[in-house]
Amino acid sequence: MAHSSHPVVAGLLLAAGGGRRLGGRPKALLEHRGRPLVEHAVRILREGGCDPVHVVLGAAADEVRARADLSGCAVTVNPHWTEGMGSSLRAGLGALSGTKADAALVLLVDQPGIGAQAVARVRSAYRSRVTLAAASYDGERGHPVLFGADRWTDIAAGAVGDQGARAYLRAYRDAITLVECSDVAEAYDIDTAEDLRHLD
Repeated sequence: MAHSSHPVVAGLLLAAGGGRRLGGRPKALLEHRGRPLVEHAVRILREGGCDPVHVVLGAAADEVRARADLSGCAVTVNPHWTEGMGSSLRAGLGALSGTKADAALVLLVDQPGIGAQAVARVRSAYRSRVTLAAASYDGERGHPVLFGADRWTDIAAGAVGDQGARAYLRAYRDAITLVECSDVAEAYDIDTAEDLRHLD
């Protein structure tokens, strides 16, 4: 397998959230530097070396598709997005499982302080299809997270509600390669109206 020298690390962008605490504005469409957040995040995954890029949409999916340039991305619409991030992670890993990807690097649409440098660092932690890696901020695990393909089935099985992969990552904490990114990224979320000050 010539694969090992050039692993396929897919970018998996979770952009399905409805922004309940933002008055129901879908997070994917929040403006950042004049463009929707979802576009910004896709660009960061690409610049960080992820190819292909898969995007999971949910809230206002048709509107997101109409307003954001997602050309070149594979788009999955998660009909169960209201159940929480876990269902979007399952949908994304499900879409990737039929592809040649060796790993998925998961980024959340509402963390625009995480840029291409952090993505590239976490991506470079890939060693094999069982790799688990995550950005850390002053020693605290955060996003993006990289999941080797051999772990997807188990991760998806545990991804319920808003848990995402949290329980899995707790169970396998000793296997995770932590990649310090606090010098190149900020891991804030855009969850409340107050957080919108981070967008410009």
